[in-house]
Amino acid sequence: MSKKSDVRLDGIELYFLKKINRIPYKLGKGTTTHGTVARVKMRVRRADGCTAEGWGEVTLGVTWTWPSERLTFDVRDRVLKEFCRRLAAAWSAFDAAGHPIEIGHKFLQSQLPELQNGFNAERNGEEPLPWLAALVCCAAFDLALHDAYGVVNHTPIYRTYNGGFMNDDLSAFLVPAKDTVVCFEGKYPEDFIVKSPPDKIPAWHAVGASDPLDSSDLTGALPDDGYPVTLEEWVERDGLRCLKVKLLGVDAKWDYDRLVKVGNITMGKGVDWMSADFNCMVKAPEYVNDILDRLFVEHPRIYGMMLYVEQPFPYALPENRIDVHSISARKPLFLDESAHSWKMVRLGRGLGWTGVALKTCKTQTGALLALSWAGA
Repeated sequence: MSKKSDVRLDGIELYFLKKINRIPYKLGKGTTTHGTVARVKMRVRRADGCTAEGWGEVTLGVTWTWPSERLTFDVRDRVLKEFCRRLAAAWSAFDAAGHPIEIGHKFLQSQLPELQNGFNAERNGEEPLPWLAALVCCAAFDLALHDAYGVVNHTPIYRTYNGGFMNDDLSAFLVPAKDTVVCFEGKYPEDFIVKSPPDKIPAWHAVGASDPLDSSDLTGALPDDGYPVTLEEWVERDGLRCLKVKLLGVDAKWDYDRLVKVGNITMGKGVDWMSADFNCMVKAPEYVNDILDRLFVEHPRIYGMMLYVEQPFPYALPENRIDVHSISARKPLFLDESAHSWKMVRLGRGLGWTGVALKTCKTQTGALLALSWAGA
């Protein structure tokens, strides 16, 4: 049954914006100095003729969506932009009506895999475009769809994730875990969204693997533009309380020393929490366990500041079914790059992962469905 609030796509415009980093940003094996933002304007139309436009944008994130030792950053960036153009054509031709979650889910299931496979086939054996990169490109369109839907219906989009607007409940998209009593019939994403969100939440400041931490790291090559340069200066200026520390994942001594230095510099300046982000570079749980155990013995206060560990292992979970219970026995362990969909969250939970970092840069639709499954 259709609803008066249902929409169809009625036009798409795609833009690319070049961004230049103020300072280089290092994560894993990659260092980023510039990149591309994909921005989408999408128009939707209801059956009664009402139209509205919505916007969505993502940073294409070459370094983390498509790590490669063969292709340069600029080559991968160029390929991602071409794939976005293919997506614009595919979304424009996509004839589906309904709520954004229903339209978005259909596109993710039926169109995106076919588009990615065809695109890779055309590249004649070149290094294939990864699914994560395809998903991030698609997110700009999906986000614009959700935005436009809320605008045309004069309703904040987060107030539409319920039976008053959606035609299908969550049972049309999700299968519950076997060890839960949750049933998705009659349930909607709204049932798993925080009912009274706080007015303020802690901001996590990302500490790149090449960011200077204090004055001893300064080389003279960094900008002198009135903004902080070292982590120590950022903490003092912004009153930071939470730090997301980017690590290498291939040099345990460097990673350990980095965590210790970040902790020692910041713990007396109001910082409460740290997280360790290995960006998929680790191959075995022992690598992470050894770092955590050494922190526990040698720097217990810094160990106590470690709130969780994020995505140490390769993000293709089906091909890398690593049992991680030993890590999650020490600290909460969050999926990030691996959380492509609720099915990957389900697989990760079985391997011992304890949480998930949900990101709308992998589509709003996918994030909401994963949120619902994880919440259940």
